[in-house]
Parts: sequence; C-alpha cells; structure tokens
Amino acid sequence: MTPKYPDITVTLTGQDGNAFAVLGQCREAARDAGLSEDEIAAFMAEAMAGDYDHLLQTAMRWFETR
Repeated sequence: MTPKYPDITVTLTGQDGNAFAVLGQCREAARDAGLSEDEIAAFMAEAMAGDYDHLLQTAMRWFETR
C-alpha cells in the first residue's frame, strides 16, 4: 500500500516508542516537508483517535516509515 505522502519518511525504529514521541516525529517530518497546518492537524486527529496500534497504522498510511 502506498502512503498518502510517500515522499515524507518518518523513522520509527530505534526511537522512543511512546505515543508522544511517535506523534512528534510525524509532525516534525510533515512540517519539514511543507504540509499545511490544517493537514498536520488532520493527521494528528486521526492518529490520536484510537490506541497505540491505531497511531502506528495511521503513520504508515500517511507517511513512508522505517
């Protein structure tokens, strides 16, 4: 499955595995890539709408992850 933004890569392996760290990595990558604040807010809302597994699945749907 191709992510929504395949040219934005978020490195999740080797990072602190807590949800806030994952959200921060994703938000920083999105900002660095020039996504609008509205689009970042949409990602954050979707990512926080469930449990930790939902957060990771959302990150993988939106961005290229490693």
